[in-house]
Amino acid sequence: MLLVRRFFIFAVLSCLITFPVLAQEQWEVGQEFSDCAGCPKMKVVGPGSFTMGDDHGYKYERPAHRVTIDYAFALGVYEITFDEWEACAQELACKEAPDDHGWGKGRYPIINVTYEDIGDYLQWLSEKSGRTYRLPSEAEWEYAARAGTTTQYWWGDEVGKNNANCRKCGSKWSGFGSAPVGSFKANPWGFYDMHGNAWEWVADCWSPHYALAPVDGSARMDGNCKEPVTRGGSWYYFPKLSRSAYRYKNAENVFSYNISFRVLAELKK
Repeated sequence: MLLVRRFFIFAVLSCLITFPVLAQEQWEVGQEFSDCAGCPKMKVVGPGSFTMGDDHGYKYERPAHRVTIDYAFALGVYEITFDEWEACAQELACKEAPDDHGWGKGRYPIINVTYEDIGDYLQWLSEKSGRTYRLPSEAEWEYAARAGTTTQYWWGDEVGKNNANCRKCGSKWSGFGSAPVGSFKANPWGFYDMHGNAWEWVADCWSPHYALAPVDGSARMDGNCKEPVTRGGSWYYFPKLSRSAYRYKNAENVFSYNISFRVLAELKK
C-alpha cells in the first residue's frame, strides 16, 4: 500500500523534474511501445474530456460529472501477465509468481498479488525504464475503458455474447476462470479486457460517491485508503459489474484470483 501511494506522490512531483530520456521522445496518439523485453506493451492515449459515472447506475457511480484530461499518457494494452511479473521476479524485485489457481501462467493475467506487491512491480518498471510507472486513476481508467463511447460497455448497452469474460457472458471462461489476455476484441482505442476477466486495482482511495471528486483526471486521495478502488469486473461476477461506470473496492491486503491490474506510464508533456 505504501509503495503504491509513494509512486502516486512521485508521479505528481515528477512534473517538476526533467528526465533526459523523456525530453527526446515524441508521442502520437495510438503509438505502442515497450520499455524492455518482458515489459508490458503500452499504448498512448491523448488528452480529452468525457462524462464519468452514471446517474442511472449504482449510487457509487453518482453524480455523473465531466472530467477533462489535458495530458497524454500511456496505458497497458493488457492486464499485467504472469510472464511480465516473472521478468520482475527474475531480477529479485518482485516476489515469485503467485498461485495461478490451476488456470495457467504465461499470458494469463497475474492474480493473487496484494496492493503492496503491485508497488514492488511499479518500482521495478520505473527504475528499469527511467520513466514513472504507476496505477491509473479511476478517471484515467474509465476514460480509456470508454474509448470515446457513452454506452454501458464499449460495444453497446447490452453485454451480448462472447464480448468479455464475465459470468453468463457466453465465453468458455465465463464463470470458470480468467482467460489469456487479448482473448476478446479490443475497444476502439486498442485496449483489451477493460470489461471483465479480472478486477483491476487503480490509484484512488475509496469514496462511496463522486461528490467533490477531481475533474482533472487525478486520483482521489481523500477517501478510505485502506480500501483502494477496483474497476472492470471479472470472470466471476455478473455483467452489470463489468460496465464502464461500475466501481467498487477491496482491502489493500487482499489477494484474490479475481483481482489483477494494468499499469500507466507518464509521458513528457
